[in-house]
Amino acid sequence: MKKEQIYILGIESSCDDTSAAVLQGTSILSNVIAGQRVHAEYGGVVPELASRAHQQNIIPVVDVALKKAAIRKEQLSAVAYTNGPGLLGSLLVGSSFAKAFAFGLGIPLLEIDHLQAHVLSIFADLPHVSTPKPSFPYLCLTVSGGHTLLLKVNDSFDMETLGGTIDDAAGEAFDKAAKILGLPYPGGPEIDRLAQEGNPHRFSFAVARLPGLKYSFSGLKTSFLYFIRDKIKENPSFIKQNLADLAASIQHAIVMSLAVKVKEILQKYPDMDIALSGGVSANQGLRQTMQQLATQYHRKLFLPALSLTTDNAAMIALCGYLKYQKQDFSTIQSSPYASTRANTRMLMPEDIDKEATSKNS
Repeated sequence: MKKEQIYILGIESSCDDTSAAVLQGTSILSNVIAGQRVHAEYGGVVPELASRAHQQNIIPVVDVALKKAAIRKEQLSAVAYTNGPGLLGSLLVGSSFAKAFAFGLGIPLLEIDHLQAHVLSIFADLPHVSTPKPSFPYLCLTVSGGHTLLLKVNDSFDMETLGGTIDDAAGEAFDKAAKILGLPYPGGPEIDRLAQEGNPHRFSFAVARLPGLKYSFSGLKTSFLYFIRDKIKENPSFIKQNLADLAASIQHAIVMSLAVKVKEILQKYPDMDIALSGGVSANQGLRQTMQQLATQYHRKLFLPALSLTTDNAAMIALCGYLKYQKQDFSTIQSSPYASTRANTRMLMPEDIDKEATSKNS
């Protein structure tokens, strides 16, 4: 059977990675990512520098993506781009380019929610590889530097928020802990690498126990900071002498915090499989723990390919393909949004109640 000739160009610029990808249906033909090293010396993303770097990177990144996909721009069926959430300056660079590019080619425009794209990334196929896909509805733990959400995915664009963080995200906790330990930015992957060599039970850190399916990581970050500060007073070489064990212990605390709520959700929804998404889904400790939970509760676990865990345009193009099939096109009047609150389907349940109350008052 001849493969469907629908080519979607995806553009992702929500934070500090400029990415462009081309998909034929659900198959990834190219996925090009240009990082921004300038932020490393600041220990975090500087919004103004990020938007400037996007302006420099976006044209060459799109050009390389088209060349790697071995297609001409005239063959594209539509252009999909990240419309939010993210840094507004960065989003404006990607959305402006996407709108101009689609308008110039006379092809449809598809605006994509960044979080929904992460959730649906497991439906993309790597070159010459077709992996098993979950059936709707399924449960998804989305974990990144900016978000920690427990979702019930009813359909491609029908995602119900069951729980999430009330303050900081799990990915932020990883990065903050890495910064305290003096590790290079981005710190999450460094914590994961060191944790594989350390003892996760060497040190114990306080974990918030909130009711329902709510997370909190601000207290954990603070307790880790004070613990390290006090130990350094006693022994200036404390971090160096215990680095691997510290990394393993803080990772264990974060992963166990996530696992407690995942257990609750698996018990509440006994017939649904589960998936991971977001940048922290690349963490080996989290993957192993989630696999253990899936086995314990007799569920299937669906994991995105490691290349699709970080911000990338392939997941944007995949969402674009699904929207293209529904003929759900956007216009050049659409404006980027910085917060998840602009998308009510991804709000915490109590936030949805508050919105409804304010609108009716």
